[in-house]
Formats: sequence, C-alpha cells, structure tokens
Amino acid sequence: MRRLRRSLLMTPGHRFERLAKAAGLPIDAVIFDLEDGVPGARKAEARATVARALTALPFGRRERIVRINAAATPECEADLAALPLDRLDTLMLPKVERPAELLWLDERLKGTAVTVIATIETPRGLLGGLPIVDATPRLSGVFFGPGDYTMQTGGAMTAAGLRFPRAVIAALAGAAGCDAIDAPYLLDITDAEATRLDADEARSLGFVGKVVFHPAQIAAANAAFSPTPAELHRARRIVDGYARSMQAGEAVALIDGEFIAMDLAPRMQRLLDIANEIGSVPL
Repeated sequence: MRRLRRSLLMTPGHRFERLAKAAGLPIDAVIFDLEDGVPGARKAEARATVARALTALPFGRRERIVRINAAATPECEADLAALPLDRLDTLMLPKVERPAELLWLDERLKGTAVTVIATIETPRGLLGGLPIVDATPRLSGVFFGPGDYTMQTGGAMTAAGLRFPRAVIAALAGAAGCDAIDAPYLLDITDAEATRLDADEARSLGFVGKVVFHPAQIAAANAAFSPTPAELHRARRIVDGYARSMQAGEAVALIDGEFIAMDLAPRMQRLLDIANEIGSVPL
C-alpha cells in the first residue's frame, strides 16, 4: 500500500534536538539525513544519534526514512551496520546513476521489509532511469535532486528550468508504480507561498509530495498535495458513476457530460483514498 507522502522533512542526523522536534510536527515523513546534511567529521556521531532517535522517539504514523550515503561506499556500509533496520521504514539512496547501485542495496536488505527511495540527481541518472526503477521491487519512490542536476546542465533552478527533469522523474515513478517525490524549494525556504506555488507545479506533473527543509514549508506542501473539496466531489461522482456503468455492463460512462473510461477511475479512487488517509489517521 502506498504511503501518504505530502511533506517529508529532511533533518540532519547529528542534531538530536531537531529529530525530536520533527516527531511532533504535522509531516507525513521525517528523513534522518546521514549524507550531505552531516559534516564528514560528524558522520559516526550522526549514525549513533539516528539509531538513538529511531529507538527512543515516538513518531506515530510518520514514515521513518533514513538518507544514507552513496551505495557501495565505506560510509554507506557503516550506515547500514549502525542502523536498527527493524525500527525504520525506508532508506533513501542518493546519487543513483545505475541499476547496480540499487541491486547492491537490495542484497544488503535481504530479510527486511525496508523499502527504498532512489534519488536521481544527475543527467546520467535521469536519462538512464528506466532500468534503475526496474532494478528492485523494494522501490517505493523516486526523489528528484536538482542541485547536482542544474550544476551539470547549467540550467536554472526555476519551474521552467526544472520542468523537463521533473516530468521525466514523474514518468519513471509512474512506470514503476511508485511515488514521485519532489525536491525542496530552495530559493527561500521560509517563503511559504513560494513553496506552495512550486509544489503546485510539481503536483501538476504527477508528484505526490515534496521534501521540505523548514517548518514554514510544511503547511504549504501538505495543502498543495491534498485533494481539494472540488477534486473530491468530482472524484466521488466519477467513481460512483463508473461503478454503476460497470454494473450495467458498460465499459465507459458519461457523467455530467464528461466521458469517463476505465483508465480514469483508479486515479480518482486514489484521490479518495488520500483524503481518507488524511482525515482518519492521527499523527
């Protein structure tokens, strides 16, 4: 079953007080960062801090994600050795460019229920993406990292500049049947309205949620990736109308003048499912 992932708060793994604060925020997931958010000299401290947080803090229904270091590196091996894998839900693997990196991680996760989010953040990873997302059934999401991507392409970190890679990431996630997770809005992380507009752009392409860096971004991300009342009203009409059509032996339906075929009904049901998750599951 796919998780609710509207807002995923990235938190440095060596800052226990921030991890503790995240456990009380209205987020769908907390990402314990062991990679770029941790100074090299504090990696071992961060591993111990994240292990402590996973063991001691109550995260409720929030997904517990750990961003580890790049596959097949000594830092990644140390991450996996230090983490209580039975106390986390998902590992986020950075800088994925080849299927072999996911296969390497999959081998080390044998016997666990841990899922994986692959981070694609380079042109090479993006253009070779289909074999990557097909590499393991553990894959539950694809996350777009724009920093290295724009550094290599020279493109702007704007909605227009990121539209192509975002569209490809969404297509890859769709092909794999998993979640497309958008990059954080980085131009001003305290600007909630700018975050919302950026999240609206991502949602229009098929993303289900956004990584955030600052509490000011949480409400904007949650709102942008939650179905609106109008969307839910339309979804209910379509799902109910299509069910009546199927019962009548028809493969298509005409609902208030709108032609509805079987490919639309599951997407509308997903909106209803998201609304139920938002409304019925306490933090």
